[in-house]
Amino acid sequence: MSETAGSQPFKQSKWSMVGKDPYTMPIGEIDLSHPGIWQANEYLPFMQRLRQEEPVHYCQKSAVGPYWSIMKYKDIMEVDTSPHIYSSEPTIGIVDSFDEFTLPAFISMDPPKHDEQRRVVQDVVAPANLKNLEGLIRQRVCTILDELPVGEEFDWVERVSIELTTQMLATLFDFPFEDRRKLTFWSDAATAIPGGGVVNNQQERWTAMQECLACFTRLWNERVNEKPGNDLISMLAHGEATRNMPQEEYFGNIFLLIVGGNDTTRNSISGGVLALNENPAEYEKLRADHGLVKNMVSEIIRWQTPLAHMRRTAKVDTVLSGKQIKAGDKVVMWYASGNRDEEVIERANEFLIDRSNARQHLSFGFGLHRCMGNRLAEMQLTIVWEEIMQRFHKVEVVGEPERVYSSFVKGFSRLPVVLHPLD
Repeated sequence: MSETAGSQPFKQSKWSMVGKDPYTMPIGEIDLSHPGIWQANEYLPFMQRLRQEEPVHYCQKSAVGPYWSIMKYKDIMEVDTSPHIYSSEPTIGIVDSFDEFTLPAFISMDPPKHDEQRRVVQDVVAPANLKNLEGLIRQRVCTILDELPVGEEFDWVERVSIELTTQMLATLFDFPFEDRRKLTFWSDAATAIPGGGVVNNQQERWTAMQECLACFTRLWNERVNEKPGNDLISMLAHGEATRNMPQEEYFGNIFLLIVGGNDTTRNSISGGVLALNENPAEYEKLRADHGLVKNMVSEIIRWQTPLAHMRRTAKVDTVLSGKQIKAGDKVVMWYASGNRDEEVIERANEFLIDRSNARQHLSFGFGLHRCMGNRLAEMQLTIVWEEIMQRFHKVEVVGEPERVYSSFVKGFSRLPVVLHPLD
């Protein structure tokens, strides 16, 4: 069986799990890190077997080297809330680096430096600022939805999910609005596997990163000489813990904020449309009671889990659920698995928009690295669905979704839909 990334066929990798039966292969050979099963939407049975039989699982051989997979909700919580045992340094990705391109950022730092740098930018998503942004987000959502064709096929990812999140990113950075699609490309290039449909090789990837770095260097130089503003670049340029940081840390934090502001919301906007199409009874519930939107948003974020995992590195020898983990070992928290753990989440394999305790999911992480923009993501999704329900009877998926070739970003590159008007 061949794999595809976008419309490009992938040569079968020796590491690929695509087309394999997780219940007939030796459990030690299961490797969740290979992107193929995520793009082919075949990952769920692999996660289920590991949760049932070996929830703290050691993969000895993979394309990214040996690593531990943490599969159950409570074990993930233990790792995520124990930075004194499990470090975020040197990186939160399962891959140690992309050749010459690796940059420090506060998401891959431990306290106290993490706390100091995060504190500088977190006011951009403080409640007062979110309240100020709400009207702007609603205005933009209405404009985007009102310009969509009714009764004819189009790509929801391109016209809605990308457009809304890119407009929001441009606002948060006070980035030139007419160039906002560059932010989407840079975000995709930063997390892409070369050859996976975004960039063809490492050189293309590095060229895109250099373009981004040159642009944000110019913006830093402008903002640092102006009065402190309410945008992320100005906050970093004037913040006590960040104004004198090395250039590579500024770049690393910029990429973190671009990717963090892009992937969660964008892929949950698309994932929610697909989930409602796959669960028509839930769509009927929503039509009958628009008041379910806010609760549904949390369920969409759990169901989609837009970032499938985060990685830590053991600082010391330790034991987790009876397994001996050695200092230096990679420890990968599979949020996508924890969000399906039926020991903690009742009927976890069902999409239920009226689920009680719907916010009890792992998609934003826990502890000191909990997603800084979680409330902004929830607000954007809530407004999107409130306004959809005012305009359309159904957003109908009319073809197979195309998924991203990644085991980290759990997202969509295309989702063909047709809009049906209200009666």
